[in-house]
Amino acid sequence: MPKNKKRNTPHRGGSAGGGGGSGAAAATAATAGGQHRNVQPFSDEDASIETMSHCSGYSDPSSFAEDGPEVLDEEGTQEDLEYKLKGLIDLTLDKSAKTRQAALEGIKNALASKMLYEFILERRMTLTDSIERCLKKGKSDEQRAAAALASVLCIQLGPGIESEEILKTLGPILKKIICDGAASIQVRQTCATCFGVCSFIATDDITELYSTLECLENIFAKSYLKEKDTTVICSTPNTVLHISSLLAWTLLLTICPINEVKKKLEMHFHKLPSLLSCDDVNMRIAAGESLALLFELARGIESDFFYEDMESLTQMLRALATDGNKHRAKVDKRKQRSVFRDVLRAVEERDFPTETVKFGPERMYIDCWVKKHTYDTFKEILGSGMQYHLQSNEFLRNVFELGPPVMLDAATLKTMKISRFERHLYNSAAFKARTKARSKCRDKRADVGEFF
Repeated sequence: MPKNKKRNTPHRGGSAGGGGGSGAAAATAATAGGQHRNVQPFSDEDASIETMSHCSGYSDPSSFAEDGPEVLDEEGTQEDLEYKLKGLIDLTLDKSAKTRQAALEGIKNALASKMLYEFILERRMTLTDSIERCLKKGKSDEQRAAAALASVLCIQLGPGIESEEILKTLGPILKKIICDGAASIQVRQTCATCFGVCSFIATDDITELYSTLECLENIFAKSYLKEKDTTVICSTPNTVLHISSLLAWTLLLTICPINEVKKKLEMHFHKLPSLLSCDDVNMRIAAGESLALLFELARGIESDFFYEDMESLTQMLRALATDGNKHRAKVDKRKQRSVFRDVLRAVEERDFPTETVKFGPERMYIDCWVKKHTYDTFKEILGSGMQYHLQSNEFLRNVFELGPPVMLDAATLKTMKISRFERHLYNSAAFKARTKARSKCRDKRADVGEFF
């Protein structure tokens, strides 16, 4: 890791009188006020990375995570945001691992909640170098933060030579971590998702796409039921990695040429159903949704597609859609039944329950499994910023065929926004309504018990 500039500020626990140079004024202000928040972290002319690490405003990612784009619009200008981000980018070189991690998370949260294409375009090489360094030399949490930032960085830039350069630099590192059995499972899981998303956006070479598919399928195929195994697959610590690899592989399959799709269908169509017997509910759901998507792709290629083991497959899906196993948690059973009712309809009736996603004055209809899987993948990465990106991000709007961004004037935007106080009132009213409904339900159960 490159050496930082020499320390110009006094030690955190030292007095103001012990410092000199550019750090003296900051230390004096901190001593007088008792807080670092009111200190100007650095000047344009004299600012070291060590000085910036003393300012909580730069190393606190929660400032972007808690309130999202609304606060960025209401409480800070574009210049303020870019000023903060410049500081966070510098902090990715800090000596402290926690500071670097916080800086990576802060940048990621900002990019997930605001479109900053021009700002990022100018600094993409600096950010890529920082991510590469943290992936190679950082510990578990820092590596996860770096991989998550890489995903959002590619989403911001969209397809093009810039994203291709990022993938070309980070791809081999991500692949190495994913296949490294000694690395943390959580790191490998995050890297698998990142590798899939970045390849979905930036891969221009078809051979590289096939190589990524092979890497991911070699991971999740380890969960397949072996001949010597029983009828139930027992989950392991690696199961979360296998789930992420399967979902990333399924995402990439949606952009493959027809010949490659046919090849993958032949390889995995008869093996994937074995994952439905896994004792991990998330693996069962991931396998079920992947199967529904594969059926959709197969029928898109051949309308009269015939699956040999249809009867046994539908029996398994129906059992999962009506599962009443008392050994499973109620939340897991409810989630599983909801998903597998839709999967069963897709396999048996070629039907998909259309979902509507509203964002601003627009709405998007999710009417197929390919679109649903793509939406779920990007929603997991962007979180609450997904709606903002659907409005403003040209790449995502092209993926979901939404056309160019809708231009709205400031007055219209203001009328669409809901203040924090109004959100609080709405949530309070909803909570009271739910509580009242539960109370009535409990009263009815009590009356029935007394009657008998």
